[in-house]
Amino acid sequence: MDATWAPDDYLTLDGATLTPEDLTSLGKGAYKIRLSQEAQTSVKKSRELVETIIKEKKVVYGVTTGFGKFARKLIPADKLEELQLNLIRSHSAGVGNPLSAEKTRMLLALRINVLAKGCSGVSPQVLAQYIEAFNASCLPWVPEKGTVGASGDLAPLAHLALGMLGEGKMWSPRTGWGDAKYVLEAHQLKPILLGPKDGISLINGTQLITSIGSEALERAERVARQADVVAALTLEVLKGTSKAFDSDVHELRHHKGQIAVARRIRALLHSDTFTSEIAESHRFCDRVQDAYTLRCTPQVHGVVHDTLHFVRGILTDELNSATDNPLVLSDRGEIISAGNFHGEYPAKATDYLAIAIHEIANMSERRIERLVNPALSELPAFLVKDGGFNSGFMIAHCTAASLVSENKVLCHPASVDSLTTSAGTEDHVSMGGFAARKALMVVENVERVIAIELLAACQAIEFLRPLKTTTPLEEVIRVVRSVVSAYDQDRFMAPDIDAATEILKDNKVWMAVRHHIEHYHTVQDVETRVFSPSMSFVGPGPRPINKRGGSGVNNGSPSTNPSPKRQRTSSRGNPLNP
Repeated sequence: MDATWAPDDYLTLDGATLTPEDLTSLGKGAYKIRLSQEAQTSVKKSRELVETIIKEKKVVYGVTTGFGKFARKLIPADKLEELQLNLIRSHSAGVGNPLSAEKTRMLLALRINVLAKGCSGVSPQVLAQYIEAFNASCLPWVPEKGTVGASGDLAPLAHLALGMLGEGKMWSPRTGWGDAKYVLEAHQLKPILLGPKDGISLINGTQLITSIGSEALERAERVARQADVVAALTLEVLKGTSKAFDSDVHELRHHKGQIAVARRIRALLHSDTFTSEIAESHRFCDRVQDAYTLRCTPQVHGVVHDTLHFVRGILTDELNSATDNPLVLSDRGEIISAGNFHGEYPAKATDYLAIAIHEIANMSERRIERLVNPALSELPAFLVKDGGFNSGFMIAHCTAASLVSENKVLCHPASVDSLTTSAGTEDHVSMGGFAARKALMVVENVERVIAIELLAACQAIEFLRPLKTTTPLEEVIRVVRSVVSAYDQDRFMAPDIDAATEILKDNKVWMAVRHHIEHYHTVQDVETRVFSPSMSFVGPGPRPINKRGGSGVNNGSPSTNPSPKRQRTSSRGNPLNP
């Protein structure tokens, strides 16, 4: 758990507009929460309908009946509050390590957002106390294991509610871990009191799957963008050809992600815009084409970006969906039992995410092999001087291979499994909790593999000095060298991998090149494009290179003499572009 909590800004929740970025920011403690006026009105109306139906002694699942297999068991009116308390206690049956403070905040914030839709019938006072606890960072003990993802994430959300009842364990920055009632007292907060339906309103929903899935999505998008940059750097130091990223080639296939990745790589490597001394050094070599992990980066990385875009749509919808059962439709005056609690949507989405982002690491590990293998790189073995005495990146590559192999197991979809529970009543479940947790594990492994490739590519360029690469890629190298120095001999490497991983998690590689990519506009004309290493020309061939003096590195200004030929951008309105 983290040690500080003092945000001053508020994020207004309305049950309709929360984004994955908002949720991860709430998890990191960037904001406190308040409800919109419309949400407060909706919550009040739905609660009034619940109380009306109770007065009319109507039979409603989970309000005047038991739960699951006991749905036909009617509960006496004087036992309705105790019924809800029993529900929370009995369903608090999760196991395993507790969620981190960040993940617990996300879970709590998302539950508040869903309740704010006004479709659960929760007591306004109970919801207000949830918000007070979030704003004080009073976080119940929530074990990470125990949900099957239908009827929602019952066990994790029950543990969340249990702490709010003053039972079980709770943590806050002020108190650390302690008995929940004492942690609440330390913040002048009172335990919640459950009325009819309050218990089931608090625990029915897909919020564990969706909150962890949102973190996985945010981190996957970040590392995928930066993997495009790292792949371009690797291509450069391996003296590969950028011809395969021709815009006309990629326009012929239409996939938005592929087109976007190719454009990014062109922006980073295009020597007319940013002179590369490395590219010039092998411009007329006899290599015709490169290995797939270099040449097919847009085709493979592109589908990852497209998949993540699809996943974002599903998870954003789920963040703002009513996933309770029964649902309170106050405008119609009805309470309806249905199946919105089923976690198949976020379960499938997080499985897709894991399968997609894994390919980023799969490609990266093969590029690392090309960097460290002298038969493929024409560089010193394992990127180190005095090989044999020094081992260089030998075991760093093994680590990358280990992580990729681990991901291949983790990518097996959890959502293809189902086990019948609740005596046959709940006969199909999503297993979304594990789908989301392992998706995040896959993303964490991918971050580390890309970090190793980044370190290896930066080390490889040391053997090509004093030649320089393009301006944006030199900026990437400067970012890395600000925390990890070049390797003249063997040293403790694990801290360097951790430091490079943090660079990626902080989005620093992307921020170093984002301006160059966003402002990349160049002529797509075969006569004037300087590609490396192999180039075919139409007509008289390329014009002479206009050297810019000094190191030969363009300091950021695009070419002032574009060809009069057609102008083209290949973004096509792609939402995946920066």
